[in-house]
Amino acid sequence: MSLPLPATTAAPSPAGLVTRLRAAGCVFAEDEARLLVSTARTPSDLIAMTARRIAGFPLEQVLGWAEFCGLRIAVDPGVFVPRRRTEFLVGQAAALVRARGTAGPRPVVVDLCCGTGAVGAALAAAVNGPAPGPPGAAPSSAPPRIDLHATDIEPAAVRCARRNIRPGTGQVYEGDLYAPLPPALRGRVDLLVVNAPYVPTDAIGLLPPEARDHEPRVALDGGTDGLDVQRRVAADALRWLAPGGHLLIETSERQAPHTLDAFRRGGLVTRLATDDDLGATVAIGTSPAGAP
Repeated sequence: MSLPLPATTAAPSPAGLVTRLRAAGCVFAEDEARLLVSTARTPSDLIAMTARRIAGFPLEQVLGWAEFCGLRIAVDPGVFVPRRRTEFLVGQAAALVRARGTAGPRPVVVDLCCGTGAVGAALAAAVNGPAPGPPGAAPSSAPPRIDLHATDIEPAAVRCARRNIRPGTGQVYEGDLYAPLPPALRGRVDLLVVNAPYVPTDAIGLLPPEARDHEPRVALDGGTDGLDVQRRVAADALRWLAPGGHLLIETSERQAPHTLDAFRRGGLVTRLATDDDLGATVAIGTSPAGAP
């Protein structure tokens, strides 16, 4: 239940803010209070932001940003919030890009279901060098070391992603999975990195209210068993991957065997990577060297 703020123009004191956040069920009330105070530009901003957080909006949507792989990623209202466990997906992808090398043409990287663009932005920062500035800053003058493309079906997500993947870093397209990608990329993609929705439809109601009520259902709902979108990605991956290219998809430990089976049905050689500390599981498929 949301707790109304008093009818006053005075911003809550730090102690009072912590008390309100804790009463609203915020487990890390002290940390959240510090972030709200440091982000609010005026006392009125702090009052409004506190009200939204107490009403159940995700903290990252209230702040307007999320920390992800050492970057400050812009997060707009109604857009999927990047999770910390997805940093493992970025790390696995970065290692594979570096292993393929950057001699000759830049490696082509595609981020499907990109949401805020966090995965693509973080991967570009990891491979290109120092992290970029805040959203809206001028792009670096250094040429990017990867040819980055990202897609999402949600218009709000695309707008947000274009704030995080700026011109000079990559291109963001609106559309369903591979559909909006330039046809010239077919058979040339070195890395497909995907954080597709993988929550089973019947489990949506079990998610925390801030996720089920304030994040787009299309970014959460993976169908009856949670794997509908993953199967679609895997079925067409071989047409887009370069010989020896890789597909990486975040999944769950329980769903991993089925994700790998979808990869094998799509003609990919499979393996699994896990991180117990982050509770992260990434399925990795590789295009056979002789594939078209």
